Amino acid sequence: MNIFSSTRISNTSLAGALFIVLGLFGELSSAATWIDTPIGLVGLGCVAGALSVSGLTTKCSSTNRAISLAFVLVALWAAVNLAHTETVMGQVSGGYWCFVIALALAIWATMSRFAAITPTPGVGAFLYQFLVPGLFGVWLIVLWELITVGLGIPRVLLPPPSLVGEAIASSLGVLAADFRQTIIRAVLPGFVMGNLAGFAIALWADRVPFLRRGLLPVGNLVSAIPIVGIAPIMVMWFGFDWQSKAAVVVIMTFFPMLVNTVAGLGGSSAIELDLMRSIGASHWQTFTRVRLPNALPFIFNALKINSALALIGAIVAEFFGTPIVGIGFRISTEAGRMNMEMVWASIALSAVSGSLFYGLLAVVERRATFWHPSFRQLSAKRL
Repeated sequence: MNIFSSTRISNTSLAGALFIVLGLFGELSSAATWIDTPIGLVGLGCVAGALSVSGLTTKCSSTNRAISLAFVLVALWAAVNLAHTETVMGQVSGGYWCFVIALALAIWATMSRFAAITPTPGVGAFLYQFLVPGLFGVWLIVLWELITVGLGIPRVLLPPPSLVGEAIASSLGVLAADFRQTIIRAVLPGFVMGNLAGFAIALWADRVPFLRRGLLPVGNLVSAIPIVGIAPIMVMWFGFDWQSKAAVVVIMTFFPMLVNTVAGLGGSSAIELDLMRSIGASHWQTFTRVRLPNALPFIFNALKINSALALIGAIVAEFFGTPIVGIGFRISTEAGRMNMEMVWASIALSAVSGSLFYGLLAVVERRATFWHPSFRQLSAKRL
């Protein structure tokens, strides 16, 4: 059987090979070239290997995927080290950018291979679903490093991730104290109180129609108030410590939960309610068996929205007065000192904390609303 009748090179791999050739021609015409360095040859070879292994459009085995992933990881390591060599740092050439584009195409082809398969259920599948976004995130960080180091961008404008990582490693104690002050002492209490209050008032408004009609417009009005207007008022009322930041979080999370819960409780169909009335169900039984389960997707939607709002509100509130600790205080202080590495370290701490918080809520939502049609349809598509 002719091998070319069953295999065909993907367009991504063809484009990657083209950029490798262009990069070689561009560098061979230069006096000082990164191809002469061992790390450059390693990176170029790994990019070519990843493109060749993952470039076939026929079914790819798990071994081929693992080899392609190994090639890509080594190529990323080589690219970062190559950016810090004397022939590249601050004086990049066209051939270097061709190599970067070829690396991006190799990562694209590898991620496409992994994203096209459906793993069997289990712990491995749970970890496997983070492989593609994890690889994509690593590539974005590496691309950030390659651009900032290769172009010689000043650290004040945009520091490379390597310097941000050094700032994080050297300031773990400071960042831990900031995390405790902002996340543990302000965000979490304010998040819990704001959502519980919004849920409780929504239950009350569900029983009192005129209250529901009056609160929803007020909720939309309060949601439009900027944080910079609320934060200084809360600082004046509750002081400079975490209580004022928690109060800002309560205000920001209260009305999204109220609006979404009211909408979810009113989302049950007339057929479901008539069925419960026909079997003599009480109001509480109808609420717990039909209306509350139908409202859970709305409630979790509010929780996920509030996870970001709570973090933003607490950090912004710290700009208007706080003890000498906190993520917002750190960003404001270090920006004034032009210590941008520490500013980006605080931003990274905030981003990781918010992502983990959101991910935890998404996992809980999946466990609590596994019966929802959206999850059932997703499972059916995977099967």
